[in-house]
Amino acid sequence: PFYFTKAPQTLTPSGATVTYPPETSNYHFEMEMVVAIGKVGFRVKAEDAHTLIYGYAAGLDMTRRDLQLVARDKGRPWDLGKDFEQSAVCTAITPQGSLGVLSSGAISLQVNGQAKQSADLGQLIWSIPELLADLSQYYHLQPGDLIYTGTPEGVGPVLSGDKITGHVEGVGSLELN
Repeated sequence: PFYFTKAPQTLTPSGATVTYPPETSNYHFEMEMVVAIGKVGFRVKAEDAHTLIYGYAAGLDMTRRDLQLVARDKGRPWDLGKDFEQSAVCTAITPQGSLGVLSSGAISLQVNGQAKQSADLGQLIWSIPELLADLSQYYHLQPGDLIYTGTPEGVGPVLSGDKITGHVEGVGSLELN
């Protein structure tokens, strides 16, 4: 797996109205399931990773795709494309409780009522335990860390005025205006 970070200031609640970000002409949505960390973990094995999970949320990884692709093609970090104001939309966290470690469940996104993304969490390239175990080799995972787990196919552009809705089965639904 590979990773990028977003500053805490990018976090935006579901239901918000966001402005089209500056310096881009190709603003994209990426629907994702979010894992909220509940306790410190470092160098955790995949089979123990579930002990770090506090809960789950539905999230949008908003992306300035044109800036991301320029950076990628130059071998540079993706910061300008990924880490910007209002780029990490997130619902309230649903405590893990009886959900356990989610390995399946529908994930979907609609733009103006039209389906754009539809998949199952079982299609993630890396399972949640694998992601947490890998990340914990490099970082001390901390309570409050939010890990966006990856998006299904079907990402696409957002235009000013679009209404985006998304859902992760058993976790929650989000809206973005």
